[in-house]
Amino acid sequence: MDNARIEWGDTIRSPKLLEDDSTMKFEVVVANPPFSLDKWGYDDAGNDPYKRFHRGLPPQSKGDYAFITHMVETTTKDSGRVGVVVPNGVLFRSAAEGKIRQQFIEENLLDAVIGLPSNLFYGTGIPAAVLIFRRNKADNQVLFIDASREYQNDKNQNRLRQSDIDKIVATYQARETIDKYAYLASFDEIKDNDFNLNIPRYVDTFEEEQEIDINAVQAEITQLESELVQVKLEMAGYLKELGYDG
Repeated sequence: MDNARIEWGDTIRSPKLLEDDSTMKFEVVVANPPFSLDKWGYDDAGNDPYKRFHRGLPPQSKGDYAFITHMVETTTKDSGRVGVVVPNGVLFRSAAEGKIRQQFIEENLLDAVIGLPSNLFYGTGIPAAVLIFRRNKADNQVLFIDASREYQNDKNQNRLRQSDIDKIVATYQARETIDKYAYLASFDEIKDNDFNLNIPRYVDTFEEEQEIDINAVQAEITQLESELVQVKLEMAGYLKELGYDG
């Protein structure tokens, strides 16, 4: 990238990428912000000169939705997209975060929720998710993908294999329900769940236990008991030959 511009600053308190007294707008915004950062700039956000927090202020002790909001607000109005890595608490925490999350969904900005394996990132073992936001969506549905169980377990860190990544991408592009892996939820379904985005509410990964054939188990027990009697008789014969009559 020949025309890259890199700035060092405070994204929330003093964004550096500005244009005409507003934040610059981009087609694609991606980031892995610090998880649940406290002291993220709550005291300044209420008077934000760029009006980014019109959906409400995130809690003072957790800045996840401050970064998410900033990213969404810096996308182009017609075709902007956002990909952001978040801790799973972002999906279901209530109060101020719940209200902001609800507004994103009601504005039809949330496109997909992708659950990732735990112990994937250095410095934290907690599970995380990727939220995909998209302006001017073709529908009002949200795709949920549970990719948390498909990974390579290395010595100190889990990692996504190329096949795992390819499956996530293909599923996102197909935008279809896949048994025990993905679910395309309607707005009404999410509303009925009080705008809670916890993935197990939508993707059922429960594996039914194999039905036990009681008659077969009883027959096997009877067979084993019969074999045990025979073994005991043989052992008694060997002991008698050795002079141990008991």
